[in-house]
Amino acid sequence: MATPAPTPIREWRDVSPDVFRDEIVPSHQPALLRGAVVVVEEVAAGLESPASMANYLRAFDTGATAETMVGDPAIGGNFFYNDELTGLNFERRPERIAASLERLLALLDAPAPPALYVGAVPIPASLPGFARDNVLPLLDASIAPRLWLGNRVTVQTHYDISHNVACVIAGKRRFTLFPPGQLVNLYVGPLEFTLAGQPISMVKLHAPDFGKYPRFATALEHAQVADLEPGDALFVPYMWWHHVESRERFNVLVNYWWEETPAWQGSAFEVLLHGIMSIRSLPPAKREIWRAMFEHYVFQTGGDPVAHLTQRQRGIQGTAAPQLAELLRAKLLQELSRRRG
Repeated sequence: MATPAPTPIREWRDVSPDVFRDEIVPSHQPALLRGAVVVVEEVAAGLESPASMANYLRAFDTGATAETMVGDPAIGGNFFYNDELTGLNFERRPERIAASLERLLALLDAPAPPALYVGAVPIPASLPGFARDNVLPLLDASIAPRLWLGNRVTVQTHYDISHNVACVIAGKRRFTLFPPGQLVNLYVGPLEFTLAGQPISMVKLHAPDFGKYPRFATALEHAQVADLEPGDALFVPYMWWHHVESRERFNVLVNYWWEETPAWQGSAFEVLLHGIMSIRSLPPAKREIWRAMFEHYVFQTGGDPVAHLTQRQRGIQGTAAPQLAELLRAKLLQELSRRRG
């Protein structure tokens, strides 16, 4: 079967904070922001040489450690499960950022280097000077950046429960994105046993087994792709699936995750897990009853379910607020404790 070619992600240039906030983010569509990293000191260092970029980062290093993923050369930089799906084809280990930078430089000329990836380093805590000197004007200054270092590696298709802006500082990256509606066609792996946090697609993007995963062909028809160079950024909307390839032997990326809903509202993913546990195995007739309950109370397909009640009578169904969230959380804990007993 011929593999459908993905659609290029729409490119934007000279994007102002107002355009980003009022047009790009509300569209819930990915956007390639060419040259968006306007404070270019670190980009210039990265373009000069990997050693220059490493020296630039080391100048800010506080000696912090970060989770580092290391894979044998045999995996070809593709982080994944082992063949039996009982473990991973790489190791995680804590390593100082400076040591990882040294290893990346030492591996530049290796004919078959091991895969090395340092992910989600909180920059304000680990490289505070970098956070001070390099600001992305498109975003609120309160959004903390994170650092990603590595050689030629591939991060399998996954999603984030947040908006994301990924900025390439050194090297090149290719992002292939799938909209949230393609979930059924992505053949997602375990929800509780993941590579690095979020569930992943089990389909290899560049070698899909259409016999085993036939619906993935439909997902590819909806795929969008972007190639980023130093200075470019990519807006990845909430819950969009993305496959990321680092395409040079030395790559640096800074990303910004942020949510538009307050943390006290809780995690929708946790609700999903509990729903699987408590509803999925019910007899069909009972599942349909609970489907109707969720549509009524959560998705409100029939309108406001408490419109007939006064504000005081609505309780935890009233206007969302931290105090009501605490009441709901206490009710859930009470129910869970009762069932455990």
